Amino acid sequence: MPALTTTSDGFLLHGEPFRIISGALHYFRVHPDLWSDRLRKARLMGLNTVETYIPWNHHQPGPEGPLVLDGFLDLPRFLRLAQDEELRVLLRPGPFICAEWDGGGLPDWLTSDPDIRLRTSDPRFTGAVDRYLDLLLPALRPHMAAAGGPVIAVQVENEYGAYGDDSAYLKHLADAFRSRGVEELLFTCDQADPGHLATGGLPGVLTTGTFGSRVEQSLGRLREHRPEGPLFCAEFWIGWFDHWGGPHHVRDAADAAADLDRLLSAGASVNIYMFHGGTNFGFTNGANHKHAYTPTVTSYDYDAALTECGDPGPKYHAFREVIARHAPVPDEPAPAPSAKLPPTPVELSGRAALLPLAGSLAAAVHTDMPVTMDELGQRTGYALYRTTLPAGGEGLLHFTRGVGDRAQVFVDCAPVGVLESERHDESLPVRVPRPGATLEVLVENMGGVNYGPRIGAPKGLLGPVSFNGTDLTGWDCRPLPLDDLGAVPFAPAGDAAATVPAFHRGTFDVGTPADAFLSLPGWSKGQAWVNGFHLGRYWNRGPQRTLYVPAPVLRPGSNELVLLELHGTTATRALLTDTPDLGPENTW
Repeated sequence: MPALTTTSDGFLLHGEPFRIISGALHYFRVHPDLWSDRLRKARLMGLNTVETYIPWNHHQPGPEGPLVLDGFLDLPRFLRLAQDEELRVLLRPGPFICAEWDGGGLPDWLTSDPDIRLRTSDPRFTGAVDRYLDLLLPALRPHMAAAGGPVIAVQVENEYGAYGDDSAYLKHLADAFRSRGVEELLFTCDQADPGHLATGGLPGVLTTGTFGSRVEQSLGRLREHRPEGPLFCAEFWIGWFDHWGGPHHVRDAADAAADLDRLLSAGASVNIYMFHGGTNFGFTNGANHKHAYTPTVTSYDYDAALTECGDPGPKYHAFREVIARHAPVPDEPAPAPSAKLPPTPVELSGRAALLPLAGSLAAAVHTDMPVTMDELGQRTGYALYRTTLPAGGEGLLHFTRGVGDRAQVFVDCAPVGVLESERHDESLPVRVPRPGATLEVLVENMGGVNYGPRIGAPKGLLGPVSFNGTDLTGWDCRPLPLDDLGAVPFAPAGDAAATVPAFHRGTFDVGTPADAFLSLPGWSKGQAWVNGFHLGRYWNRGPQRTLYVPAPVLRPGSNELVLLELHGTTATRALLTDTPDLGPENTW
């Protein structure tokens, strides 16, 4: 018998009544050296359980494996640390996770095949899922409750009712978990909509809901769908995520706490989404595409109970008070904010232009027409496309089918314009100084769509490019991997402003490492690294104005900051500050 079972109106854990009071905490969005801190704070708020997704695309970056289970992806270690805090765990392995994560967690080597019907019983898709589970589940079985571990329940798919109605696919997934030794409770989750609950559920599998308000109505819909069994809100939304160019979303703590109290007063179990959001470090953020493409920012603060840097926010204290009315809360003080680095200026005195370095980063692929980043094997980041223009003078560059997702265009190294898929840009007027001038197009993947039918949409140049109606041929298409910047030949920047994409480097001294926030006034758009650790994307479009620098990436003594600035700047200084700035707030 599984450790967690259901009754007509609740749960039993090892035969004793148990209410799940959980919070979402994605191990892959938190520096591993901080996992213990975040889990301890979960316990101190009164949680008895934590929940996490599992990002398939990062655990299995290639179709043949091997499985990656170290560093940020050391899920077994995370589970051990949760058990050390006497926390139970809800696992949500997907295969689709959404999560505002690049591609919704589906690997690009799978989504780039247009013939595969994603999230269906298409044997090409289910076969890939099966091979993944064959690798993943043996590593997780020792951490299942049946083996004495903390994992008490496993999710089957994720809000599937909003996507499809292939019940054979859902049954395949449930059978796949069972046949590989998962004895624990299985559950599905869907928005509290009758249609979604009907198509996203599965007989014999617990149905749960996702919502952030209208508690009585949402619980009523759950009860209408399943007259018996536990009421469980598997995602109680207490904040929201942000898009570049939009506001920073926040929710009033008292309002969220009142709805949490309504949930618990109704006898329901809950998973707070998010207890701690963390950060989309590197190139991991996702995007939405409803009427237009809108990429997610680097911060995943989510206005959660714990802030992006792990400090208790207003919701932490409000929720702790609410939980104490319904369940035991540890008789220990609430945790204090972490130490912060004193404000530290950084002079960036070294510079290296990006485009001339492209040849040293990767070999070009020579094609008649441009190919996508997927065809170049470049999963994230940037690609550079080069050809020559046959004629001079005024003209119109036309990009058939546009770009994915943002392109900077240069003629003989001079910037001439930007195209963005967000604006549906396809054409750009240019002046070509001479026949045979070099055309360069630097394309940025701003994040894979994580929800809806556009998952797996290609990146890079998406079709032919023409000048005044004539297709341009003879392209050098080059991926630009940025995994190792140690070989970048920095030289003194001098007094001249950078007018083209360039790396900038500076050093700064640290006494005692502590959390910090990187502020970049005067810089426009690009990427930031501290001591080789990829903090993620910055953009003066906002709302986010600082990048979180976790204390573990700093070291006593000399530290290095590298920026890849994509636009011209006269700035030569950055600032490490002790205060985050996520932008103007929009309360919902």
